[in-house]
Amino acid sequence: MTSPRRTLPALLLAAAALLLAGCTPTVSLDPAEGANAPGCAEISVRLPDTVADKAARETDAQATGAWGDPAAVILRCGVPPIGATTKPCVNVNGVDWVLMTDPAAKTIVYQTFGRTPATEVIIDHVSGVSDSSVLPEFASAISTIKQTEKCLSTLDTDPTATPTP
Repeated sequence: MTSPRRTLPALLLAAAALLLAGCTPTVSLDPAEGANAPGCAEISVRLPDTVADKAARETDAQATGAWGDPAAVILRCGVPPIGATTKPCVNVNGVDWVLMTDPAAKTIVYQTFGRTPATEVIIDHVSGVSDSSVLPEFASAISTIKQTEKCLSTLDTDPTATPTP
């Protein structure tokens, strides 16, 4: 028989653990169409513990990630890849990202270019997180997917364009 003196501290410790776990509930997300792709599994196991100084959160959807409380950064792997686009593209640590939304929006979306499965990252600017502090954090994980195409600037695609001095 267990003594009440030993049981009480164990119960208090268990209750404290439950309360702390309740402070950061699971982030409810919808998985992307291709979330079950093997490449998404490769990305998922390599996601960082922190992004822009925000701690990782538990999510309830396959091939997703969330950081911050409330979530300031969300990642979804398995979104349909995009083809040629005139949207802005930036290469960050070897990964091409296309800006899918208005850069002045409060919440913006970047999507990988030239990699299948494609991955999107949603950044909440209201939380104070910047694109430059988020996108580099995913380079190692995203780089596990082979890049088959690269973003080109308008200078690379328009034969009449000339560089400005």
